[in-house]
Amino acid sequence: MSADAALLASARAWIAQDPDEETRAELQGLIDAASAGDPDALAALHDRFDERLAFGTAGLRGEIAAGPNRMNRVLVSQAAAGLAAYLLETAEPGTTPSVVIGYDGRKNSAIFARDTAELMAGAGVRAILLPRLLPTPLVAFAVRHLDVSAGVMVTASHNPPNDNGYKVYLGGANNGSQIVSPVDGAIADHILRVAAEADVLALPRAAFETAEEGVVDAYVAATAAVASAAPESGRAELSVVYTAMHGVGWETTRSVLAAAGFALPHPVAAQIEPDPAFPTVAFPNPEEPGAMDLAVETAAALGAELIIANDPDADRLAVAIPSATDASGYRRLSGNELGALLGWRAARLAAEAPGDGGPTGTLACSIVSSPALQAVAAHYGLDFANTLTGFKWVSRAPGLIFGFEEALGYLVNPETVRDKDGISAAIALLDLATQLKAAGSSLAAHLEEFTATFGAYASSQISVRVTDLSRIAEVMQALRADPPVEIGGIRVRQIDDLAEGFGALPPSDVLRIWLQDGSRVMVRPSGTEPKLKVYIDASSTDGSVVEREAAAAAAVAALETGMRALVDA
Repeated sequence: MSADAALLASARAWIAQDPDEETRAELQGLIDAASAGDPDALAALHDRFDERLAFGTAGLRGEIAAGPNRMNRVLVSQAAAGLAAYLLETAEPGTTPSVVIGYDGRKNSAIFARDTAELMAGAGVRAILLPRLLPTPLVAFAVRHLDVSAGVMVTASHNPPNDNGYKVYLGGANNGSQIVSPVDGAIADHILRVAAEADVLALPRAAFETAEEGVVDAYVAATAAVASAAPESGRAELSVVYTAMHGVGWETTRSVLAAAGFALPHPVAAQIEPDPAFPTVAFPNPEEPGAMDLAVETAAALGAELIIANDPDADRLAVAIPSATDASGYRRLSGNELGALLGWRAARLAAEAPGDGGPTGTLACSIVSSPALQAVAAHYGLDFANTLTGFKWVSRAPGLIFGFEEALGYLVNPETVRDKDGISAAIALLDLATQLKAAGSSLAAHLEEFTATFGAYASSQISVRVTDLSRIAEVMQALRADPPVEIGGIRVRQIDDLAEGFGALPPSDVLRIWLQDGSRVMVRPSGTEPKLKVYIDASSTDGSVVEREAAAAAAVAALETGMRALVDA
């Protein structure tokens, strides 16, 4: 059999076990066109069948379409059966493993979640489906609240509209954190065995449980408790605009705000309800240019003092504050700026907690996030942990009291949710902002106070999107083979290659470049998108607030120019 004939046979076999009419018809159209000699259709089949969407520590994520290199009901069914096999294999003798399953408002999320629940139950795993579409943090919370073995969240977070994904959490000693190696490899092996040996239509299915509303109520109560100030004292009311970015955040956020005693914000009406088409944004990620334009317009019309935004599955938080120098009237805080402020808040709360011997606990952030948090930890005598990228690592820092990533992810209540949570982060931020206003200050002034106390920390990021993933490997290899001796006119002091691990850090495809002036550059492939990412950080503790900010910004600008020349070529 020729390679093309084998490809067509594989595609026909896929159709035979695909329960989805839409993807069956789509794939049949490609088969018919390829059989008639259409080279584009044949290339499309090769793209879908020559490789398989890999299951890893980030679970699964990809475009919804037919074939093993896409997200679809066949692939999800294989993943569910493989995860079930892993849970049964690792369960304590005589016990029945259990799983809680959640889903957001994306295309096919509810279908993928129901398939997972039925197949888990059919395999002998106790399966509990959350009662409706809900934010991702609800699953991380429910794993601990229900004391189950694992959790599955069907979401692609802030990816393009036609993407979906599959995140896996573990209970028990993992406290509801996302999976890490070697668990991901063990689950992947089971998934591949199912794919090789089983027709998903023949896999047993059974009835599952549906969680009571009490799970949601418990999350709401626990998250409302993040606020440190009582509603009747220590707060001044703010005019706030909120957007859910066409996602699932609003209903739960509204309930938490009410429970915490905050006035409800003004919603961005066009973006407040779940809509898998994400019609008002080019890319449903509050980090992307233009994504918060409607929120800014709404805030400007109302004269709002604060904008808060969740991404579509509400595990991230973006914030914008009034700015006289920005043409729109508002400036979005970077993830590093907001992480520094929330980390400072956590440190102060730890310092104010009753007890002898001073504050205890750990502030943690990923290695690509700003060093500002380490300065806060040192100032308060707290422990500090630098982890690999991803909350699967941040959430596992011993003694954690706060963790963040520069990509708008914040973990403010580790005793409740061991993952980034845009809703609890919003409560912490509102708690801070309303107390500052009551004291005659603001978030903008608080940022200046941070610089005066800890120094100025400037950051920048370069994202190189590629169509050919081999390009990323080529750039990484070139940097390793011929490392730079200077970047943007600043001498390189040291390069740490994390490929074999470094100190306590597990192996990762990351280069960490230290400059003579103390600046830092990190280079790594994205874990969820076809991008090479470069993170640049510089700081200054010399002079006034203005002088510190100018010096840090100048170093970052020079490094960005130098790195673009290295990675954009």
